[in-house]
Amino acid sequence: MKRVLGQRPAAVRDGGAGARAPARRSLMLAGILILVIGVVSAVNPAFASLRNLGDLLVQSAPVIIVGCGMTLVVLTGEIDISVGSLLGLLAALMGVFASPQHWGLPTAVVIGLTLAVGTGAGLLNGLLVTVGRVPSIIATLAMLTILRGVTEFIMGGRWITDLPPGIRALGTGGALGVPWCLWVAAAVVGVSVVIARRTPLGLRLYAVGGNAEAAGLARISTARVRIFAFMLLGLLTAVAALVAVPQQSVVESGIGVGFELVVVTAVVVGGTAIRGGTGGIAGTVLAALLLGSIRTALVFLNFGETATYWERGIQGGFILAAVLVDHLVAARQGSGGRFIGAAA
Repeated sequence: MKRVLGQRPAAVRDGGAGARAPARRSLMLAGILILVIGVVSAVNPAFASLRNLGDLLVQSAPVIIVGCGMTLVVLTGEIDISVGSLLGLLAALMGVFASPQHWGLPTAVVIGLTLAVGTGAGLLNGLLVTVGRVPSIIATLAMLTILRGVTEFIMGGRWITDLPPGIRALGTGGALGVPWCLWVAAAVVGVSVVIARRTPLGLRLYAVGGNAEAAGLARISTARVRIFAFMLLGLLTAVAALVAVPQQSVVESGIGVGFELVVVTAVVVGGTAIRGGTGGIAGTVLAALLLGSIRTALVFLNFGETATYWERGIQGGFILAAVLVDHLVAARQGSGGRFIGAAA
């Protein structure tokens, strides 16, 4: 392992203000989450029932899974707004691959193909950004449109209603009374935390987002790091599709619409700076749970048909507040002290 000149990134430097900021954000989100649950439960005690809290976790699982991958991408200073369209495409392909009325492939083959397509889409995004030098917001905006168009072409305005039991079990089954999606989400969170905090690769992710030029001078391949992050995000989007799509009785072309907004909101509100180099997985997970609880709380508070509008307004407010806080923190800390301490 080669020692790299400079300091560790602010997000991981022991005892620094940057190291405390993500922790403070996580504590704040945990407090807000507890407050929301407490207030809504006081109005409607059914909100705190084990069944409803379990449903809340299940609904938040796809956002958590994809949010872990998005966090690593944003840490490198990039973003991917095509994950919703990719989720929709993967749902359509799963239906075509598995349905007896279409290809009727074995479950194991469907899983492998879904993971391969998701990873391949992430690789393509990574190459567009690194080799093609297209800004990630533009590259993934183009992919968002292309993938949605391909999905609509595949579906042809029809629904797929005959998913085989093997595929359905991925969304409706579980172990020890816990749905598979929660087991998978927990595993993804654990692995993502280890990658980000306990491996040289994770330190490179922070380094590239903190100061890409300095990382390049330190012989860190910024292109490879970013390609890895995009590929992992594509893979995790496929994982989310495998455990979330089969929960529904039908596959339709509208799956995934707006999903990217929720994921990006969870990452930004969770404390990962949109400029890169600062943040972590814990904040993303708590923000995903908070967003999910607000969505459910609006229903339990009898907002009726206006719940959707309130939810979007709250999401937008969260994003604006998080970006403003991030901007103020960056202005106070300045641009120094964000490079990494060691890399392989």
